[in-house]
Amino acid sequence: MARSKPVKVKAVKPARPKARRGGFWAFVARLMGWAIMIGVVVPVVLTVIYKFVPPPGDILMAVRAAQGRGWDYRWRPINKISPAMVEAAVASEDARFCDHHGFDFDAIQKAMEHNEKHPNKIRGASTISQQTAKNVFLWPGRDWVRKGFEAYFTVLIEAIWGKERIMEVYLNVAEMGPGTYGAEAAARRYFKTDAAHLSPDQAARLVAVLPNPIKYKAGTPGKYVRGRAAHIGAAAGTVRRAGLADCVVD
Repeated sequence: MARSKPVKVKAVKPARPKARRGGFWAFVARLMGWAIMIGVVVPVVLTVIYKFVPPPGDILMAVRAAQGRGWDYRWRPINKISPAMVEAAVASEDARFCDHHGFDFDAIQKAMEHNEKHPNKIRGASTISQQTAKNVFLWPGRDWVRKGFEAYFTVLIEAIWGKERIMEVYLNVAEMGPGTYGAEAAARRYFKTDAAHLSPDQAARLVAVLPNPIKYKAGTPGKYVRGRAAHIGAAAGTVRRAGLADCVVD
C-alpha cells in the first residue's frame, strides 16, 4: 500500500492591524479646511453674488422683526434713488468716500485721540464701506471678532463691488426707522413719495436719524434731528459743488 505524501501546511501570517485613518492631525487639517472655507471662501462667494443680486435681508432686519418692529425693505437701483440721498450720506457719514479704499485712517486717528480725551463720549470712524459690510454680512455688536470680519468684508466689497454698488447697497439696507430699511421704504413711510423724488431736505432728515433710527424720527423730527438735518443739508451742498460724490453721482 502506497504511503500518502505529507501535506505541507503554509504558516498563516497574522494580519497586520489596519492603520487608523485620520487621527488627531487629520482632524486638525479637516478643521482648518472648514475654517478656511467658512472664513475665506464663503465671504468671497457671497460678495460676488451680491454684486449682481440684491441682498435678501440681513441679521439686523431679522432681529428687529423678532422684536416686533416689522420688516419693510424695498430694493431700488441707484438710478432710482434721488442724488440728494447720495450727497446727504456722503456729507454726513463719509466725506472722503470717493477717495479712500474702505478705511479713512485720518478719521480713525482723530477718533482715537478724541476717545482718549473723552472716554464717556465715544466717537466712531466707520466709513460707508465699513457700515455696508457690517449691515449686509454681519451681526450687530462691537466685539473684536466682528470687527475683524468687518475689515475683511470691507476689503472685499471695495475690490469686487466698487463705489457705486457700495452706495447702492448702503442706501437700500440702512435702517432709517423701526423696521424700515432703505431710502424707498423710508420715503414712502415718512413722506408719501418714492426714493427717486426725495427732496434735499427730506434726504437730509432721513440721513440725520441714522445714528439712532429707533430713537430719532424723520417724519416728525425733534430739535436734534432738525438741527442735524440743517447741518447735513448745508454740507450736502458743499459735496455737490466740490464733486465729492462724483464716483456715484454723475
